[in-house]
Amino acid sequence: MPFNIWCNGCENHIGMGVRYNAEKTKVGMYYTTPIYKFRMKCHLCTNHFEIQTDPQNLDYVILNGAQRQERRWDPTQNEQVVPEDKEVSKKLSTDSMFCLEHSVNDKVKQKTILPSLLKLEESKEKWKEDYLLNKTLRQQFREKKKEVACIEKRDKQLLERYSLNITLLPETDEDRRLAGLLKLDSLHTIEEKQRINREEALSRPLFSPPCKNIPAVANSIKEIKVKKILKPLTRTELGIIQKDNCKKVIESQEEFNKLKETNNSKTSLVAFDYGSSDSDEDNA
Repeated sequence: MPFNIWCNGCENHIGMGVRYNAEKTKVGMYYTTPIYKFRMKCHLCTNHFEIQTDPQNLDYVILNGAQRQERRWDPTQNEQVVPEDKEVSKKLSTDSMFCLEHSVNDKVKQKTILPSLLKLEESKEKWKEDYLLNKTLRQQFREKKKEVACIEKRDKQLLERYSLNITLLPETDEDRRLAGLLKLDSLHTIEEKQRINREEALSRPLFSPPCKNIPAVANSIKEIKVKKILKPLTRTELGIIQKDNCKKVIESQEEFNKLKETNNSKTSLVAFDYGSSDSDEDNA
């Protein structure tokens, strides 16, 4: 069956592509193309229907026994290319005025369909170099995949460092700006600081490096010794003491000895007067 039909006997639908054992007969010619008629019986009832070829319109025609389900449309309304029939082609070759009118109509039609043609050309240019486009797209995909993997690794390290179990949102420019303003945390953890100090201690030499400018150091030491030798001695360094100073020293030494004696004497905890009893009797 070349198209969908409705059977006139049982009024059931028969879909396109259903096979039948039809009676084929030749009924005429269209130029050199034969016209055939097919007679077949409905598989759902006892009704027969006949279909005939139409070479002129490149279609089939139902003669009797069935009705076609109309799903056809005008190709000119759908912006499809409609082939010219033989009468129009013959008229174009013989009638000059008709040919001129036809060419004018073709120009008008060309202007109307020009935007759609340009869009088709642009889409064709986009997919012209399919290999290079595919290669570029795959390269961009690889770079994006590496970037995403790096971000996921960094987020995982951050979550493990602070023992968090949350989903981190993508980083934004505002987050970077605020992070640059804040310096609340140290740049390294305790383990990293210990590791850095250990590496510095291991890389440092055991003994102090030799002094490269030994003559200059020796000359500076000699100058210091000479200055000490040539420096004039004071009176106290020579043991010379003035008289006034000697008196002050002796007086201070005597005062110190008196204070020492008073501190060494023991004081009594109970104090009383031995002559108080005699005085009481006299008063009595």
